[in-house]
This record gives sequence, C-alpha cells and structure tokens, in this order.
Amino acid sequence: MSHAVVVGVDGSEQSAAAAEWAAYQAHRSGMALRMIHAGGAEPELSAAPVDQTQSLPRAVLALRGHLVEVLPGLDVSCEHVPGSPVHALIAAGEREGQLVLGSRGLGGLTGLVLGSVALRATAHAACPVILVRAGADGQGGAPGDVVVGVDSSRPGAEVLAFAFEKAAERGANLRVLESRDLPAGGYVTAAPLDPPQITAALAAAALVRLQDTLTPWQKKFPEVSVEAEVTGWPAGNALVEASRSASLVVVGRRTPRNRPAVPGLGTVAHAVLHHTHGPVAVVPHD
Repeated sequence: MSHAVVVGVDGSEQSAAAAEWAAYQAHRSGMALRMIHAGGAEPELSAAPVDQTQSLPRAVLALRGHLVEVLPGLDVSCEHVPGSPVHALIAAGEREGQLVLGSRGLGGLTGLVLGSVALRATAHAACPVILVRAGADGQGGAPGDVVVGVDSSRPGAEVLAFAFEKAAERGANLRVLESRDLPAGGYVTAAPLDPPQITAALAAAALVRLQDTLTPWQKKFPEVSVEAEVTGWPAGNALVEASRSASLVVVGRRTPRNRPAVPGLGTVAHAVLHHTHGPVAVVPHD
C-alpha cells in the first residue's frame, strides 16, 4: 500500500508545478509527500552525519518551505539521490506505487522533448506516472472530470482501477471514452435502415459493451458518477479535446511480457502527452 506521493524536483518551473500538484494530492489522500532531487555524483564517505540539504538547490529548499507553509500538517521530506535521474526516480516511484513529474511542452504544439527524463521514466516505470506541465492548476484538484480512455475489447484493469480511485479521491465525475471506427459510407443490409441509422445502431451496441465493462467497477466505487461515451474520433484526438475541461486524463501503456530493450508509450499515450491541456497519468498494464 502506498504511504507517500513521490515527485521529482530539480528547481525548474515544471518540477515546481508537479510538486505543488503532488502536495495537494498527498494532502487530500492523507499521505506524505516525498520530494526527490536526483542526479549527480555519490557524496564522499564520511564518519560524520551528512546534511542532505547541502546537496539540494536553493530553489528546491524554497519549494519545500512553501509547501509546508501552504499545507500545514503535510508530512514533507526532501532528499538528494545520486546517480541516473531516470533510474532513481523510477525506483522511488515504484516503491510507493506512483510517480509525479514535471514536463516541458505539455499542451500546444511544442510537444515533449524526446529523450527527456520525464518521457523516459514514463516509458520504463512499472507504476503510474503523472506528468504535470508548468502553468497547470497547482492544487491538483481543479474542477473537472477525471477522463480515461479505454478499449472495451481488452480493458486494462490497472487503468480503470487507477481512474476510479482518482475520481473517488477528488469527488469528481469519471468520463470514460472509447474510440471506435464508425463507418460513414454506404451499406447493404437486410434491414430497411438508412446509413445514419446503421451508424447509430453500431454506436449504441458499442456503448452497451462499454457500459458492461464498467459495471463491476461502478459496483466497487458506487460513489463515483460515471459517464460512458463512444466516439468516432481517433482516441488521441478525443482525449486531448477532453483534457480541455478535465482535472486529470488517464491513459494506458501496454507492457508486453517480453519487455523490449526500448519500451514505447504507444501512439495514443504519445499523442496525449504531446498535446494535452492538463495533467496526464500513464498507467502500465498487461
């Protein structure tokens, strides 16, 4: 069971936004906040106690002080972990079950910088990774639905569990989106239906399948109000558009049994990360 929300900090505007988002998440959930400043060389061995704050940038220490001030009672720790930032952050996040990171370029057309710590950690971590852009609502609980993209033919239990849990924590509605190809051309059918009627019937059948997929989760989380929707838009486009009014967008990242040397995010997650208007959680699943 997770006891802390882990966030990577480096003194940048992006990591400050992520830390503030994570702090409110921890405060709301009754957990501690663990701030990790990763990278750099191992400290020299010494018999005397080592003051870890000596390895922390002033901006990180100031951020910690700010969070303690605005959220009295929040248990906040801040530590420097030497070595590879990606490996250190992934290890810390996986121990607690989730990792929050700041990211450049979320929203608009700039996109993420390929090879960045945030993108690499998201592609490799075995735990959910939440990416928060600078300028996002710092309280981590901005009004808006939690939005999750699913495929009812092979839904990821980890993805739905995470989305329902976050909606329950926020007291937010959960909007579940599924993208389906709904043909718009001519049809030949035995039934006397016009093409628009056939498209509507296909959409209705897909919606029933999606609702059936969600039924067990709604029983487990009866306090969460759920809106299911089947769209003909490409999944990435639909989720990016939904992110305009969402407090959090949740997408899955499939992890094959035989892990490739260079894990990928998948086209949908990649598109959402590049163009979303708010925080995104990427959840690995089988």
